[in-house]
Amino acid sequence: MSTAATAYVLLEDGTRFDGIAVGAGAGTTGEVVFTTGMAGYQESVSDPSFAGQIITFTYPHIGNYGICDEAMESDRIWARAVIMRSAMNTEDAPGAARGWLDWLADCGIPAISEVDTRALVRHIRQAGSMRGGVFEASMGEADAMDLVHAEPPMAGADFARVASPREVTVHGTGAGPRIAAIDTGIKSSIVRHLVQRGAVVELHPCATSAEQLLAEDPDAIFLANGPGDPAALDYIVETLRELVGRKPVFGICLGHQLLCRAVGLETFKLPFGHRGANHPVKDLLTQKIEITSQNHGFAVLGPDGAQTIAGDEPVRWETDFGAAQLSHINLYDRTVEGLALLDVVGGTVQYHPEAGPGPNDSLYLFDRFLDQIAKAVA
Repeated sequence: MSTAATAYVLLEDGTRFDGIAVGAGAGTTGEVVFTTGMAGYQESVSDPSFAGQIITFTYPHIGNYGICDEAMESDRIWARAVIMRSAMNTEDAPGAARGWLDWLADCGIPAISEVDTRALVRHIRQAGSMRGGVFEASMGEADAMDLVHAEPPMAGADFARVASPREVTVHGTGAGPRIAAIDTGIKSSIVRHLVQRGAVVELHPCATSAEQLLAEDPDAIFLANGPGDPAALDYIVETLRELVGRKPVFGICLGHQLLCRAVGLETFKLPFGHRGANHPVKDLLTQKIEITSQNHGFAVLGPDGAQTIAGDEPVRWETDFGAAQLSHINLYDRTVEGLALLDVVGGTVQYHPEAGPGPNDSLYLFDRFLDQIAKAVA
């Protein structure tokens, strides 16, 4: 591979990183973020939560075990571009169907390698996630910056309508609970874990009304991950306010943020988000520490509007639907990672118990969730 730069990353503050184009030729813009996972690059780019974003991988070697159908978290790539230190295109791993870079190119996804990703990530950690783009070297920097500045910021963005399906689909035939999910970009592995436990999962478009969600008398309402700013999704929040207290309601990731907003709490944008498969979280019920998979750029404010929680005590909020109690806390930055609703049936976690990619420390949450539904409908 030639060492002469054929592409570059440009951030909205003017910071530039040169590299080698290895994906599709056309440039693109989006919010530049980073993820710390050592594996799971295919799962990451096919996660709808990355809609509108350009992924920087902190692990240096990306693509070294190829691509396979089983690793998809949706039916397409959602990330707008990929930034890497050392991209690989091998497909000789067991189960690999094709090479990573060939797949990105065929899907029309720009990618750049030989970038000093350590310097890029350090810059984002100091300055915060920001708009940027991946461009061919032939494009002038002034023209590229015009495109970057034309990209709408992530704060205030409703990407749920982009990632949401257009019609209802039903998954599973088990004898377990019937769960109506508001699909803001749910990952396939979340549905799979619920179905494996006997649940029947209905995936509804994100603009579905409370009346429509209740039409089949589901046993519970579920909200999962998705892209964008929860503060831009008031239409979902209002729907949830009609459901809380009538049915058990549980949320993961964006769903956690939306349910918290529905009971009267607030969210805020993190400086550079939590993305990766190595985030330590403490379960305050069991006092166990889990290594978790995360992918989000917003978080829920603590009591009295605090962005962080100082201790490991299960502090409480007074909400529009009664008391809520902190159930999980992030041990990196002390942000809220989960709530339990105490006066109505429901709860949330900010992270991804299904992993995909990541460790399996948190799979118990699916069983806890289904146990709570069973007790509520008994």
